[in-house]
Amino acid sequence: MMKYLFGIVLLLFISCGNNEEVLLPKADRTIVKEVIDLSPIYVFFKVNGKDTLADVNRKNSISTTNWILNIDKRLPLRLVIPEVMKLQEKKREASMHKNEAAENYYSYADSIGKNLAFIPFTNVYYKTKKPASGIIIYFTKGDSVFVNNISVKKTDLAVYLKNITNDSPNKFLISFDKNSSYGNYIQNKIFIQGLEGISFDKNQEFIF
Repeated sequence: MMKYLFGIVLLLFISCGNNEEVLLPKADRTIVKEVIDLSPIYVFFKVNGKDTLADVNRKNSISTTNWILNIDKRLPLRLVIPEVMKLQEKKREASMHKNEAAENYYSYADSIGKNLAFIPFTNVYYKTKKPASGIIIYFTKGDSVFVNNISVKKTDLAVYLKNITNDSPNKFLISFDKNSSYGNYIQNKIFIQGLEGISFDKNQEFIF
């Protein structure tokens, strides 16, 4: 079994060994500190003329292992999520030697703990459209938050959501601006996990 053992330098970047670097997102706390039996997958930030590209390297991925996605924080979600969806589909459809316990994780740097950290997303199904119904929490490119088109301060979000009443159990749907950076996306996912007493739909995320 392999372990991710890296130095503090990983607070800046992670390398796949081919002189290519992935600038990792940063956050102020660790969700998961260690993952074993893994396959690293890299999504590089590339520029071709005026176009930004998400360049995926998954040559070392093994479907029966935990997949670690090391994605450059500068990439926009509109480029990242379609690639993530393709990877998820490949792993979910893998039939031979399938390991039901194998998970998918995003990697990031804990700038406080000075360690590499991970956030699971195995059971998340991405949809590249606006939800048709439900209470929609939308994180914008500028890091503002809207709840059903009403602007809410991030610091007030938990209280605001707890005060929403409905005849049926609240269904809070998480959505993100497709032009947001992947770095902001990871920070917001970790922010969401830190909101106590709020029941989110953890199996769906909307990118539009």
